[in-house]
Amino acid sequence: MYNGSINKLKKFIYPFTAIVGQEEMKLALILNVINPLIGGVLIRGERGTGKSTAVRALANLLPEIEVNEGCPFNDDPYHPEEWCATCIEKSKNGLLKSIKIPMKVVNLPIGCSEDRVVGSLDIECAIREGSKALEPGILASANRNILYVDEINLLSDHIIDDLLDAAAFGVNIVEREGVSVSHPSNFILVGSMNPEEGELRPQILDRLGLAVEVKSIKDTSERFKILKNVDEFDSNPKQFIDKFKDAEQDLQNKIVEAKKLLSNIVMPQELMELIVEVCAKLNVETHRGEITINRCSKALAAFNKHPIVQLEDVETAIRLALRTRIGRLGYSSPGEIEEKINQAIQQSLEENPEIKKKTMSS
Repeated sequence: MYNGSINKLKKFIYPFTAIVGQEEMKLALILNVINPLIGGVLIRGERGTGKSTAVRALANLLPEIEVNEGCPFNDDPYHPEEWCATCIEKSKNGLLKSIKIPMKVVNLPIGCSEDRVVGSLDIECAIREGSKALEPGILASANRNILYVDEINLLSDHIIDDLLDAAAFGVNIVEREGVSVSHPSNFILVGSMNPEEGELRPQILDRLGLAVEVKSIKDTSERFKILKNVDEFDSNPKQFIDKFKDAEQDLQNKIVEAKKLLSNIVMPQELMELIVEVCAKLNVETHRGEITINRCSKALAAFNKHPIVQLEDVETAIRLALRTRIGRLGYSSPGEIEEKINQAIQQSLEENPEIKKKTMSS
């Protein structure tokens, strides 16, 4: 007989390290965790290729974050200059406590209103009490977490602009009738899309850090692994998760270590020059290309435990960062774009043979 209590079902998340193939997608996600300044990742591909599975699994790899207890913005206890009004008031009264919570994936549903995304503002209350008047939106929940937008190409332009502005500046600003309230909004932006359903504007493509193409796997042995893994997960999810527990822990440790190493990674000047030359050859229109490649190369070097960035790190970063910045993916096939990038890298190396010699000896 029902006794009025409801048991909360535990949601099992498919392990990141159990995902077969799609290595470039997994790497792009990991690099953004190591250095969120890379600016997010766009995952392009048909349905059923593991895009959302990988994003949900990513959160389980991340270490816990320390927050002010009860804060809707996940305020960082060690950055009081960014605290909301409620946290400041609690601190003055000696009531502020910090707790550790797991990072999470915050989903942004298609069709949500702008107020739901950025938050809504009570104008009269805002004039009297400042940020207490802000009803937090999705960007508040996403602060210091992962913001996932499936079918990002179907979002309205003004909401995409809100997301990209918050991601770029690390602050969400809500303005209504001359009243402005803001809160920190630092998140890892991940967007996925099926290109058959429409493209993103070139300006948006340029502002997303990395881009990867995912396709269904053709190799029968790999497809068998996928089927076998999913069957085991469906039959006994806890046992399946335990099977990958050590691999998940090892990858988490590697990510945490890379984050610590990142600030000490050295980028040789000759590789910076190579980045600039490749971008110039490919007619990359903005400077975001070079900046993103530089940040991505350092994150990759940290992940590979290279104290000095290697040529291979830069080559990988170039491919991840420039695909959406040349040729406008609506005009050239992914294969043609890949060929253009490889040609530009090879030509730059042939014109500057000392680059390879110096990086190999470093």
